[in-house]
Amino acid sequence: METLTAAEVAQVLGVSPNRVRQLLREDKLMAVPGSGNSRIPADFLQDGEVLKHLPGLLTVLKDGGFRAEEAFDWLFRPDDTLPGTPVQALRDDRHTEVTRRAQALAF
Repeated sequence: METLTAAEVAQVLGVSPNRVRQLLREDKLMAVPGSGNSRIPADFLQDGEVLKHLPGLLTVLKDGGFRAEEAFDWLFRPDDTLPGTPVQALRDDRHTEVTRRAQALAF
């Protein structure tokens, strides 16, 4: 998985690194767990923006009781029924199905 620093993400998004850190604090973007806020998956960006439905999905997962590590693992876990990973489904604009599945997993 390709990851980027906050400064690299800021460059892609055309914002300051402080804004990227704010997005991370607000759970609108997620860094690799255990990396602090230092490594952000490149898959979370598309066409110079944060992946369109990622912030909402992160909220659903957090509200559903997922810790950051669990949410991250779920986002990148291959699922033959999607097919692919939830992140890939978001990138392919199949967000409705991914969100539905996240809501069903809430505990």
